[in-house]
Amino acid sequence: MPRMLDVSEDVRAEIGDAEADRLLVGDNAPGSYDCTSCRTPGDSEQERTSTVLFVGDETAVLAFAHATCIPSQVVQVSEEQLQGAVRSITGSEPQVPGGLMPEQAVLGITSGLVLLEDELHPALVVEPTGAIARPGTDGSSGDEFLQLLLEQGFHPVHRMGEVPAVLHGWSILLAMGQLHAVLQPGTGGGAPVAWWQAHAPLQVTEGWRTAANKSQTVLVYAAPAGTIGQQPREDLLRDALEKAAARGLLVGAAMPLAGT
Repeated sequence: MPRMLDVSEDVRAEIGDAEADRLLVGDNAPGSYDCTSCRTPGDSEQERTSTVLFVGDETAVLAFAHATCIPSQVVQVSEEQLQGAVRSITGSEPQVPGGLMPEQAVLGITSGLVLLEDELHPALVVEPTGAIARPGTDGSSGDEFLQLLLEQGFHPVHRMGEVPAVLHGWSILLAMGQLHAVLQPGTGGGAPVAWWQAHAPLQVTEGWRTAANKSQTVLVYAAPAGTIGQQPREDLLRDALEKAAARGLLVGAAMPLAGT
């Protein structure tokens, strides 16, 4: 049975077209697997699955991950790490034990209203739980969260007095008054995909929902891990955002509302 596998061009170049095609039609690919990122079970017959190729100096190991965790990619690791992983593989399918992939940070989202230009705007504040590495790297170059967002079209926020520019192609999915996802453009002009998705729909206040429905736009701010924190009140959240902006640690964008 064909698998719901994603094989990136980098992985295809490493394993060859013939092997990539065999994976895509269901040969040499697992049904069930343990995600090499989050370590929970996955099923390539039921959900989109990324092929992840770990490459050492002399050895390469193909592993699998939920596509919602990490994209298909080639990851360079030390030969010692890879040999240790190979020795510990059990079962009939290759499954790379944890420790090879950099720990996956989780994006936390806080909703609140911010006053800009004498008008209340619905806002979402995104802050990861840890440093974000560029896909395919080991994270040794430091936290690249803001740089990655700037490359996606977010804008630096130097002060909290102006509405950020619209980021075209991105949107906020609100359904039945609850926040479900932040959507980004699909690759090659395809359907939008979730950049962030709630494990369970996120409740927002009546005031936030009213403001969002009025403007049909949501402001999204993002800062590196440890910059904003969990603020219990909107005035404290605003204060934290202003401090982050003053330190050059804040980016933002306006996104249209999808849903109600």
